[in-house]
This record gives sequence, C-alpha cells and structure tokens, in this order.
Amino acid sequence: MPELFSTYPELAAVSLPTWVDLASVIVGSAGGVAVARARHLDAVGFVGLALLCGLGGGLIRDVMMQVGSVYMLDSPFAIPASVATALVAFLFPQPLDRAGSLLEWLDIAAVALFALVGCDKALVHGLHLASCLLMGIMTGVGGGMLRDVFLGEVPRIFQRSNLYAVCALAGSAAYYAAVMGLSMSKLWAGLLCIAVTIGLRRWSLRFDVQTPADVDLGPRVSAPVRRAARLVRVTRRRAERRR
Repeated sequence: MPELFSTYPELAAVSLPTWVDLASVIVGSAGGVAVARARHLDAVGFVGLALLCGLGGGLIRDVMMQVGSVYMLDSPFAIPASVATALVAFLFPQPLDRAGSLLEWLDIAAVALFALVGCDKALVHGLHLASCLLMGIMTGVGGGMLRDVFLGEVPRIFQRSNLYAVCALAGSAAYYAAVMGLSMSKLWAGLLCIAVTIGLRRWSLRFDVQTPADVDLGPRVSAPVRRAARLVRVTRRRAERRR
C-alpha cells in the first residue's frame, strides 16, 4: 500500500500512473456511447461521441496549456481504447439497455477522473493554483460540453441544473490542497478528488441543489446604498444648520 504522505518536491513533479489516464478515457468514452445508445445513433455516432467524451476535455486542456504533449496524439492507447469502447458498446448494447442509472454514474465518474488528471498535469508543469483549478474543470467538463454542442444542445454546464462543473472545481481544489498543502501521496489525493467530486454530485441530486440562474442583486444592493446616501445628506444638513 502506498504511503499516505510524501515529500512535496518529489511529489508535484511526478505524473499519475498511465493507467489513470487510460481509465478516465474509457469511462468518459463509455458515457459518450451511453448517450449515443439513448439517441439511437449509428456506429459513426457511437465512435464520435466516444472520442468527444473520452478525449475532448483533455484536448481542450492541452491546447490551453501549450506545454507538454497532446495526450490523445502522444499516447498509443488513448484513441484505440476510445474507439474500442464505442464499437463494443455498439455491437453489444444490451448491458447499456439494462443499466438504468448507468449514464448518470458514468458521467460524474468521468468528470471526477478527468478533473483529477487535468489538475495533475497542470501541477506537474508547475502552474499556479488558479490555472490548476481551471485545467481540472476544463478537462472534467470539456468532453461533455463538446458532446452537447455536436448534438445541437445548450451545453449542460451552462444550464440551471444540479451541481456539475462545481463538482469538478471542488474535486480539483481537494486534489491541489491534498498534494500541495498536505503533501499527500498522489494516489490518496486522487481518491480524495474522486470522492469529493462524486459525493458532491450525489448530494446535489439527493437534495435537489441546483446552480442559480436569473440572479439580479441590483435592487437589494441599490436600496441600502440609497438609504446610506440619504442618511449622509441628512447628517450634512444638520451639521450645516448647527454652524
């Protein structure tokens, strides 16, 4: 069993094992093919959504970072694993049909894994906190965002719904704090990231916690400001009369 804590200088510069990246690709691709099955798409649709969901977020991350290699092009396993996942699901769809809530679980599991690898890559290349969190979020939700765009829908993260992108943010923040603040082993920090992301998502679904929309704080802010300004004017007038 790996150590819970390690020394920081050796920790941040070491990437997560390759199998973590590959697992995130397979889980993300599985989420894409679940959507393809629900939409009754053809084989091209299965492969397309698998590639978008399995590799899209990482591609956005790598283009934004512009350091290191592009994972989907550099890895000899990423694209074949995503395509194989799509073809297996297309040829043997019955497990998808029998799994009721599989899509929801695959979706948030993919977000958790992608947030983990995205934040970790930013850490490995020495980016600061805000950049690490942004890379975690973009890797976590980028594939799903591309999927929605290709399906002609408003991306899910832009709609009022149960917590989604916020979960990726929380998981990335937990991972960063565990590695940089507590010098925790990356494996245990990764498990923490996954637990926080999935746990927060399930909590939001359980209690129907949704992101706010159509917020207007103008009236609430302007009313006290007007009262304060009125009070200042009255105070000044009284002071002038006393003189």
